[in-house]
Amino acid sequence: MAHESSLREVQVGSNEIAVRTIGLNDLWQSLREGYKDFSAAPGIGVFLTVLLYLLFALLLSLFSLGKDLLYLAFPIVAGLTLIGPAISVCLFEMSRRRESSPDVSWSSTFDFVHSASFAPILALSLVMMVLYLAWLFSAQFLYFGLFQDSLPVSASDFVTQLLTTRHGEALIFYGVLLGLIFAFVALAISVVAFPMLLDRPASAATAVAVSIRAVTSNLVVMLVWGLIVVVLLIAGAAVFLIGLAAVLPILGHATWHLYRKVVV
Repeated sequence: MAHESSLREVQVGSNEIAVRTIGLNDLWQSLREGYKDFSAAPGIGVFLTVLLYLLFALLLSLFSLGKDLLYLAFPIVAGLTLIGPAISVCLFEMSRRRESSPDVSWSSTFDFVHSASFAPILALSLVMMVLYLAWLFSAQFLYFGLFQDSLPVSASDFVTQLLTTRHGEALIFYGVLLGLIFAFVALAISVVAFPMLLDRPASAATAVAVSIRAVTSNLVVMLVWGLIVVVLLIAGAAVFLIGLAAVLPILGHATWHLYRKVVV
């Protein structure tokens, strides 16, 4: 696809990496290309989604052991999107390999584990996990700050207070605002970083720097991309999470193609 947009150089050490200014059409094309990659080999995407289901079930089970922690159920689920890019590395690798060969073996998408890319990918994955834990801590801090004088005594009491009291309204408002901040930070540091670490030799810090520049250089477009991701995830989760088996892999593949359009 021909791009008529401008290029900006990111100075990272002695290297310069070009970041392209893209448009909304690039988002739609990335989604189409992501769907094409998913259709060619849906197995790995479904497999990774099942792993995410298991992680969700494990976390929810651990926190539901104590009724006093049920208020973290939604933050746990919503926060899984923060570590989604780390889980999607295999999808990025499949899309990368399909650029040179349409026939990609299932197992070859995990070969990056034995490459020089693995160490910085692991480092960035740990950063995303820390961000996830920070989100849970912030959600807990917000909850106790608002409900300190009237802590719910049961799950039904919590739902009632959430929907009918000023504490509940404040929790929804500030919780959504806080979630948007964390989501933007996750987008800025990861949307380009993980694909770039697979594509070329770079440190985690370098990849994050390029990712931040790519987002700030395409702020409106990247915000629209973030909105698309949220809407598709909600749609996929609406039917007992079944739709995520297709939505998550398509978004993963599409992110690779978006990276290709942004970073030269």
